Amino acid sequence: MSEPASPGQPAMRHANKRGAARLAAVQALYQMDVAGSGVFEITAEYEAFRLGKEVDGALYREADAQWFRAILAGVVENQKTIDPIIRQALTEDWPLSRLDSTLRAILRAGVYELMKREDVPVAVIVSEYVDIAKAFYEEDEPKLVNAVLDRVSRRVRGEGRGKDAS
Repeated sequence: MSEPASPGQPAMRHANKRGAARLAAVQALYQMDVAGSGVFEITAEYEAFRLGKEVDGALYREADAQWFRAILAGVVENQKTIDPIIRQALTEDWPLSRLDSTLRAILRAGVYELMKREDVPVAVIVSEYVDIAKAFYEEDEPKLVNAVLDRVSRRVRGEGRGKDAS
């Protein structure tokens, strides 16, 4: 369902709010990793000062705050399960520790959704996180995100591009 449009702005669809929540969750996970901030502190900061707000002249898109909280809390709560799943999907020459914090945040959020949000289609999750990777990287990282999330989707949901047709 769309929200009424503000003058001069198109209505924001529910899916766009979820996409904005995913991006904000990746940014928050990055901030937690780099600064060592806690989930409650980061959640409060983003909800009070970032989601749908102007920060340093840049306007953050309005986001689904509940979706944002669910991803953030879900990654933190399930990280001991998520990280080994990512490690299994990476090649031996690319250990998880070799990935930068942004890429780890993208993969952790995507794997969380694949594991716990069965109401969201695999294609939507993979596409959203590949798009987030493209916002941060221009080289091979979006392809890596696509490959890892595809492998994980086959493992945790039995779905993905490489699934055998039986």
